[in-house]
Amino acid sequence: MQLLSFFAISLLLFFNAGPYPAPVSTVKQFDTSPETFQQSGFPTAWFGKWKGEMVWYQGKQKRQTVPMQLLINKTDSIDQYSWHLVYGEGSKDTRPYTIKPFDKKKGHWLVDEHNSIVLDLFEIGPRLTGSFTVEGNTIFNTYSLEGDSLVVEFYNIQEKAIAVTGAADSTIPKVRSYGVRSYQRAVLRR
Repeated sequence: MQLLSFFAISLLLFFNAGPYPAPVSTVKQFDTSPETFQQSGFPTAWFGKWKGEMVWYQGKQKRQTVPMQLLINKTDSIDQYSWHLVYGEGSKDTRPYTIKPFDKKKGHWLVDEHNSIVLDLFEIGPRLTGSFTVEGNTIFNTYSLEGDSLVVEFYNIQEKAIAVTGAADSTIPKVRSYGVRSYQRAVLRR
């Protein structure tokens, strides 16, 4: 119910026009300036070998828990850093990526998978956030340094809308809803 209320308030804020009253929000707003994110010390304060477990949920079901690591360090190249993901025991599924700035002032970073795939990440408040679509699935991901933990979250969202509502008249926008297929969360520590 709280999630539904959050989405309703978000839509009202976004489409605050016409007959809608201005909503009252009690949600703490993040300062989205690049300076706020830089106070977290990204990327240098994030350096290290982060380890923990990733928990994967589908619907109400907890499907799997797997060991996860994220290694973030300097490389030999200026302004490029290792962004090495490892899933499973040992090096079962290892992904040695590189992260580099695209536009530091705007907080826009690129994760190079070294296989012609490059993903965009953005500094939004205290988080590094991105989304991409592959084979009918949109993945929304966040990374945030919270105390002594690095919290990693992935949402898998169906690319095709499951419902289109609204547009009853010219004052109401068309709204598309998308199925959320799964959620993954890891709390990693050095």
